[in-house]
Amino acid sequence: MHSDSIIELLRSVAEGALSPEDAVHTLGDFSTASLSEQGRVEARIDHHRAVRCGFPEVIFCQGKTPEQVARISEEILSRSDVLLATRCDSENAEAFASVADDAVIDTTARLAWVDRRTHPVSEGLVVVASGGTADIPVAEEAARTAELMGCRVSRLYDVGVAGVHRVLEHTELLRDARVLVAVAGMEGALPSLVAGLVEVPVVAVPTSVGYGANFGGVSALLTMLNSCAGGIGVVNIDNGFGAGLLAARINRPAWAAALDATPAETAASAEPHPAP
Repeated sequence: MHSDSIIELLRSVAEGALSPEDAVHTLGDFSTASLSEQGRVEARIDHHRAVRCGFPEVIFCQGKTPEQVARISEEILSRSDVLLATRCDSENAEAFASVADDAVIDTTARLAWVDRRTHPVSEGLVVVASGGTADIPVAEEAARTAELMGCRVSRLYDVGVAGVHRVLEHTELLRDARVLVAVAGMEGALPSLVAGLVEVPVVAVPTSVGYGANFGGVSALLTMLNSCAGGIGVVNIDNGFGAGLLAARINRPAWAAALDATPAETAASAEPHPAP
């Protein structure tokens, strides 16, 4: 259940088409569902997540068995028209697809999803940039996540600082964005570069791409955390999903109205209102 469903439910009560008791029953039905195996609870599905956070609970497949992925997917889809699963290996992706004929599998991003919404939202602009081609799997995880969560996304791949002219050729696109996601391994300098070109937030994603002294992404992580450029927030190593989710929340209408306001509009809103 999402906010639009609740609004429609309350409208039905206001119009007399639904009793308050039936509305309470419907709302109470969208709480937590427990999935048990051999007498123990293995998963608790949060069916109110979409109402509170704007998107249903996402399945993190790593560490779960294919059977668990299938059961959790089936439960979420019983009450939601959109579902995303991350870190899907081939077995988990197959289990996911077994409960939904319309499942989409992205092996590059290691994602699987179902989207049955009749009018999915695509608003604002999130630009996802990667330092190198090897960073694309993490970048695609971020891009696909942001798209499913209602963002219009542009991809700008292989524009790392080893050839700085490559990203400078796209300065206009960067400045059109409401939020940037910069994905890079090796020394991880791309977020610092793009943050110095724009006035919007930059979500930095270090990847584990690099030689030995990269320490599996730790060197890129430290570079991003120690950036002297302002406006950068850093997620964990290889966490494309977290970056896409954060970008989607920044891109939402309430934030976007402030980001898109003209200087005159911003100044007018800041002026004190005369006393009545």
